[in-house]
Amino acid sequence: MMDHSTWLVAAIFATFFAAGIVKGITGMGLPTVAMGVLGALISPLAAAGLLIVPSFVTNVWQLLAGPSFGKLVLRLWLLIALVMAGTFAGSSLLASGNSQLTTGALGAALVLYAAHALFARQLRVPAKLEPLMSPVIGLATGLLTGATGVFVVPAVPYLQALGLEKDDLVQALGLSFTVSTIALAGALAWHGAFRIDNLAMSALAIIPALAGMGAGQIIRNRVSPASFRRWFLVCLLLLGSEMVIKALL
Repeated sequence: MMDHSTWLVAAIFATFFAAGIVKGITGMGLPTVAMGVLGALISPLAAAGLLIVPSFVTNVWQLLAGPSFGKLVLRLWLLIALVMAGTFAGSSLLASGNSQLTTGALGAALVLYAAHALFARQLRVPAKLEPLMSPVIGLATGLLTGATGVFVVPAVPYLQALGLEKDDLVQALGLSFTVSTIALAGALAWHGAFRIDNLAMSALAIIPALAGMGAGQIIRNRVSPASFRRWFLVCLLLLGSEMVIKALL
């Protein structure tokens, strides 16, 4: 059972508030920030359990905000199906309790995502390749989700490469994140690693997460989202690198 001491509860609430700010400004990043910071304080397995409720609530909000839910489900159903299958397949690593290995894997996922977002050129996926690539990307995303609790790689770069309209892209990201959250919760429960005490704390984390999102939406009108995103990714790259180094030592 995770020790919900005063300092840890404060750290959890502060983390989800900061993660909510990032999501409010950039439209994404809540699970990535939460897993990155909490994974450095507690085991990645415990961090993933805390992530479930606030991630689900904020992503469903994002998913339902757009006009193209049905159209996107029909287009991305192969991606969705393989994300779920891959998450269950990869979850044995996260549920194993090997904190050194899962911390290293989580750090590597953060480094991979941040480095790609900072340095890679924007790609475009031709429509004829989408039926072939969607299941591959979905499976890879699911395996990483199950192993690390982070569900941005490679789904986010792939969805950004499909040439979707802005509102459709935001809704597609919400769809991918929602499916990943549900699959992660199911996989942890399947392994008996989704604890009731973590669920209660996860539900409480909705409050700072939503407060952070509101603050982030206000901040978005006063700062450059591109500049904020750049520095956010640099911090993510440094955090992931530190986690990899710690796991190797």
